[in-house]
Amino acid sequence: MTPSGLTPPTLQKPRTLSARRFILLATTIAGLGAAIVVAPSLAPNSFSPAYAQNLTAQAQKVQAPVGFADIVEKVKPAVISVRVKVDSGPQNMALGGEDGIPPGLQEFFRRFGAPDGGPNPNGPRGRGPGPGPGGRNFTTGQGSGFFISADGFAVTNNHVVDKAESVQVTTDDGKILTAKVIGTDPKTDLALIKVEGSNFPYVKLGERAPRIGDWVLAVGNPFGLGGTVTAGIVSARGRDIGAGAYDDFIQIDAPVNKGNSGGPTFDTEGNVIGVNTAIFSPSGGSVGIAFAIPSDTVKTVIAQLKDKGSVTRGWIGVQIQPVTPEIADSLGLKKTDGALVAEPQAGSPAAKAGIESGDVIMSVDGKPVKDARDLAKRIGAMAPNTSVKLGVLHKGSEKTLSLTLGELPNTREARASADEREAPGSDIGKLGLTLAPAGRVAGSGSDGVVVTEVDPSGVAAEHGFKTGDVIFEVGGKGVTTPAEVRKQLAEARSGGKRTVLMRVKSGEATRFVALPLGRA
Repeated sequence: MTPSGLTPPTLQKPRTLSARRFILLATTIAGLGAAIVVAPSLAPNSFSPAYAQNLTAQAQKVQAPVGFADIVEKVKPAVISVRVKVDSGPQNMALGGEDGIPPGLQEFFRRFGAPDGGPNPNGPRGRGPGPGPGGRNFTTGQGSGFFISADGFAVTNNHVVDKAESVQVTTDDGKILTAKVIGTDPKTDLALIKVEGSNFPYVKLGERAPRIGDWVLAVGNPFGLGGTVTAGIVSARGRDIGAGAYDDFIQIDAPVNKGNSGGPTFDTEGNVIGVNTAIFSPSGGSVGIAFAIPSDTVKTVIAQLKDKGSVTRGWIGVQIQPVTPEIADSLGLKKTDGALVAEPQAGSPAAKAGIESGDVIMSVDGKPVKDARDLAKRIGAMAPNTSVKLGVLHKGSEKTLSLTLGELPNTREARASADEREAPGSDIGKLGLTLAPAGRVAGSGSDGVVVTEVDPSGVAAEHGFKTGDVIFEVGGKGVTTPAEVRKQLAEARSGGKRTVLMRVKSGEATRFVALPLGRA
């Protein structure tokens, strides 16, 4: 009896096969394999010496173990370990502190992306022993990278070298070299560095996007253990993990850990298909979910960094958000394709071309736009001053607008909003809002209706409404009083609408929210 008074279950020991049984089993398996190969031998002349020799060759080929040694031997010399020293200011903080990490990736990089070193005699987690000369504090860390040309250009992550006082690389044959940061791009978390010299082994960025299920190899410097190779498959493509407007990650299950940041992922032909940048892990170690920046993005960004040390992107100047099923229903759309314009920025190319709030951008130069993220990525990949034609759905009518792209300012992004908190299919009654005319609430301006209170159990709270939000439109019509809001809600219900679309300003951002009309 156990202390709890319960009888423990009987545990069964794993069965152990005797040597004889193991051999028999192996022979049976081999026999089955031979049966598969030898079956065609019933054909005429099947026992000729030439035919028998051919069968032997086929059997050897089938039974030969599959490995990646040839690929590794080819690509591994081009992969480098990257070690940096960062002046962390008056306080010693983790490498690449949050100022150097895209906001959406801070949680990932606390576990993986800001490699804080491996074995280090100066202290735990790659940190130095404390303040250096003059009271300055330094943090050291390790990442990975790879040469892309024989003259010493190499790719790594921005968060690996961001704010680095010095950068050193260790080659596969153990040479330690000083590197210079040529340029960085925080929006895609890529960086280009260079070491002096020539005849460096290098690898090429892949021309073909991998397929889900393809074998891949990750090579890097996990936990300071340089030259580590792991294998897996492509688990998914086009992943958006909330890092920014240009998310388009390849998800792989090859084990990668702290220190793999900036390292390459290869296909079975030895081409780089992605740059490892983040993992998701409750434990801090690999659980088979890693994310790599696709090679086509790397090509575009690195070419600009090499040419001018920075990246410029096209800009149309709109706040956009996804077309959810509820929003599509409110607009009378059959599909959720396209990007909904929450608000065009004053003086932007979009505003000058006549794009208005509530428009849905459906195509760019004749090619359909899948969603808001697709639009942001495609516009961002174009050069400023490029002329484009946008297919726009405006108040139920399709039209084509021509505009010239501006240059994306450092403080702005053509970003897809990540603030969607819709509850598809919900049938909730009360909106749970208390409203007042904007003109009666100090600091709220003169337009719209201000939310003065939000019922935490109401549908509006579930859709992200907060005290201080300003509602400009309900059902496509401007509102200035709570009575006008009630009127538009009533008209939407009487018209058979299941949802009502509101244009709302929250803080400095404007967005559309589709609220379910459960009951009056």
